[in-house]
Amino acid sequence: MATNGNSQAISNLEYDLLTVLQSKSEALKAYEKYMEDAQSTGSQPCVELFKKLQQQDMQQAQEVRQHLQEVMQKGKM
Repeated sequence: MATNGNSQAISNLEYDLLTVLQSKSEALKAYEKYMEDAQSTGSQPCVELFKKLQQQDMQQAQEVRQHLQEVMQKGKM
């Protein structure tokens, strides 16, 4: 396991970005269930809301991933 000079496997910033990415990933999965529930009750406006939220979280997850890659390569942004 590599260390960064502070005897940590990863920096606090890397950990923070990984945690955000994990939360976004879990949310993306949950939106599928939420859309199914809304669809089963015939609430198209809620289906559309969950889809919109899912798309926003997907874009945010991609941005976080890009930041994480840069931080892991350079040690900072």
